[in-house]
Amino acid sequence: MVDVQGTVADGFEPVRDAFADNFARRGERGAAVTVYRDGRKVADLWGGTKDVDGTAPWTHGTAQVVRSATKGVAAAVLLLLHQRGQVDLDAPVGTYWPEFKANGKERVLVRHLLAHRAGLPALDTPLTPAEAVDGVSGPRALAAQAPVWEPGTDHGYHAQTYSWLLGELVLRVTGRSLGTWVAEEIAGPLGLDLWIGLPEAERDRVGRIGDIEAPAAPASAGLRVRPKASVTDAYRDPASLTRRAFAAIDPVADENDPAYRAAELPASAGIATSDALARFYASLIGVVDDGRRLFAPATLTVARTEESAGPDRVLVVNTRFGLGYMLHGPASPLLAPGSFGHPGRGGSLAFADPESGIALGYVTNGMQKNVTADPRAQALVRAVAKSLAG
Repeated sequence: MVDVQGTVADGFEPVRDAFADNFARRGERGAAVTVYRDGRKVADLWGGTKDVDGTAPWTHGTAQVVRSATKGVAAAVLLLLHQRGQVDLDAPVGTYWPEFKANGKERVLVRHLLAHRAGLPALDTPLTPAEAVDGVSGPRALAAQAPVWEPGTDHGYHAQTYSWLLGELVLRVTGRSLGTWVAEEIAGPLGLDLWIGLPEAERDRVGRIGDIEAPAAPASAGLRVRPKASVTDAYRDPASLTRRAFAAIDPVADENDPAYRAAELPASAGIATSDALARFYASLIGVVDDGRRLFAPATLTVARTEESAGPDRVLVVNTRFGLGYMLHGPASPLLAPGSFGHPGRGGSLAFADPESGIALGYVTNGMQKNVTADPRAQALVRAVAKSLAG
């Protein structure tokens, strides 16, 4: 039995129970979860091993690659620049990045990038891992490419291209890389152990991630009806937009490689502790520990107002997006209808719910075969709901 470390406030004991149950029944190897309510920490738990294939214990400061949960942090950069009057969400991207206007992209707006409506979820020619992190090849390819659909008319998850689209836009507007902007304007002021571009001095804090199999459902769970279409099926088809979107970097980069972790890939390579993710989201919806708040009320409204909904051309299932954030729905169940945040493929999850004042961050080193609704993360969400219900 895994020895769960950390604390929970009175009334949030169900979170500890669900976290322990993830190790006992859902194949967890090493993980942490942190929950804030109204800017105060009410749960902070960790357990298991630092490395998915190791024996060293997970400690309070252990961080992990959080994959697409990085997208929620990256989106905040554009929204904060908008809040400061430096970016117009309704301006063409080409206003800030002139080379981008080629091949029918003149009408791609900044909000289209954030809401996965730009029509650029895949690359005509995938990048090598070295090209993906060089800071030049990705933006150059997207600037030259034609969109897959008329921008603004439909949506499809920009799994990898989100990195180069947002990264280049922030660079053009501010003169700083997106990872540098996060370090100087978000992580530093809030005291977050969160990086888009891991400094060499922090390498030893980060555990190894790896794929693990989810335990089979017990016989008592009843018959599971397979959906007519799934992202897994689409991913198996080399010609599908799904496969091409996720394979924009080919071959797949080694996420445990120090060079990859040091790269600034805002779609997929963020590294954080659970506390950093939870504290970040808590700061989007309110003041944290009597300190700083990031989003003004108007920006918060913009972030979680639905921009895209319905069949997703990449994820196949119905998805809902605000500006940079997944919204509560069947593909990504969060706490309540007003919740917003972002999962990471295979495990991690971070979100906030303004109405209840909840912000949650969950990180793991064991990546299971899912894109959004990870069963371990969902168990923790249900436990938070149970705690709030008393």
